[in-house]
Amino acid sequence: MAAEAEIEGGADSAAPAKKKLPIMLIAMVAAAVVLLGGGAAAYFLVFAAPKPDETHAAAHESFTFNLPPMTVNLNTSDGSSPAFMKLTVALEVASEEVMVEIQPRMAKVVDAFQVYLRELRKSDLEGSAGIYRLKEELRRRVNIAIFPAQVDSILFKEILVQ
Repeated sequence: MAAEAEIEGGADSAAPAKKKLPIMLIAMVAAAVVLLGGGAAAYFLVFAAPKPDETHAAAHESFTFNLPPMTVNLNTSDGSSPAFMKLTVALEVASEEVMVEIQPRMAKVVDAFQVYLRELRKSDLEGSAGIYRLKEELRRRVNIAIFPAQVDSILFKEILVQ
């Protein structure tokens, strides 16, 4: 009987050891998954991020080409008092080569601006939407006048409407 008690006692002590083994195994697998996931995240955040280089920084560099101030009469077909607009504009271009290309075509650019601006009414220039439309239309017209060169943006230095 003592032998039976020893066998039973030995069987009971082995059962808790078997239950601890799967819990420890699950905890170790979970810890390994967390560590691998953290390592992968760190790798992608540190090593896979795009690095700024000189060519990317140079792409944001731009040059401005100042146009002479323009004063034009606005269209007053409704018989109201005459109105005029004084406008000073700068053209934003990507490189100095484009500035050199624009220089001989300045007469065409000023002509395109004058023809368009004389057809505007005072009401066309009201609010930010009116100024935005003016900016986009002037950019379109200058790009047509200097084709194949392109202007990136129109910068208003002064707008006066009276």
